[in-house]
Amino acid sequence: MKRRKLIAALGVGAAGAVVAGCSGPTEELTCAPETSTNPVSEKETINWKLITSWPKNFPGLGTAPERFAEMVNTMSAGRLNIKVYGAGEIVPALEVFDGVQSGTAEMGHSGAYYWKGKNPATQFFTAVPFGLNAQEMSSWLHNGGGQELWDELYSGFNLKPFAGGSTGVQMAGWFNRKIESLDDLKGLKMRIPGLGGEVLKRLGGSPVNVPGGELFTALQTGSIDATEWIGPYNDMAFGLYKAAKYYYYPGWHEPGSTLEFTVNLDAWNALPVTIWRLSS
Repeated sequence: MKRRKLIAALGVGAAGAVVAGCSGPTEELTCAPETSTNPVSEKETINWKLITSWPKNFPGLGTAPERFAEMVNTMSAGRLNIKVYGAGEIVPALEVFDGVQSGTAEMGHSGAYYWKGKNPATQFFTAVPFGLNAQEMSSWLHNGGGQELWDELYSGFNLKPFAGGSTGVQMAGWFNRKIESLDDLKGLKMRIPGLGGEVLKRLGGSPVNVPGGELFTALQTGSIDATEWIGPYNDMAFGLYKAAKYYYYPGWHEPGSTLEFTVNLDAWNALPVTIWRLSS
């Protein structure tokens, strides 16, 4: 029971607190395996790699998994060491899902809507346009059956998913021309992933998916006409205000975007119960 509560605190509370100011209930989440299918030595130190879709130590998104790794190390008394890698250091930004599934890394930090090509249902575990805010998403995942559906979906890919923080409501994005009517969206080439991109497409726009680290160049060179990212704090870190003139609010496409930690199921099931202790 202690292990379950500890995993809940790690997988939800720690990451949620450090990413974007969204917190949610953690006590009810029971996500640890009941038994280890491939137990390791009682005293063995386990080293994991955690790959991300973000530049190394990028404000918020990149620093969150670093803090998560530090907390896991502390709460496991140094027996589970996690080294965090930025986008492109081991796998490209948008190949985190494949990297964890294949075992190239034991963990990943990204957004579920990037994997709609694997299964369209993945998008619902990040954000729905005009849908749930951060607190409502947390309630659904941890108390409304969402985690069970997520587990079922990802188990087919040999993955275990966890909520890994929330951006909260986002901005609508940066545009190189004024948007004053729906007609202005026709032909607009915009970086916008997930279900929000499907909305834009039906309005006559052209959604594309570009990794965060490439947004400034794509916007500056005109390969895209607009981009959404997160909000002023993160947008400033990328310098997006230097590449586009118009900035709009609110982010109807992502009212409370949940980020995710994924764990390779083989690595997850191999963790010994005795690796966990309650920190003092």
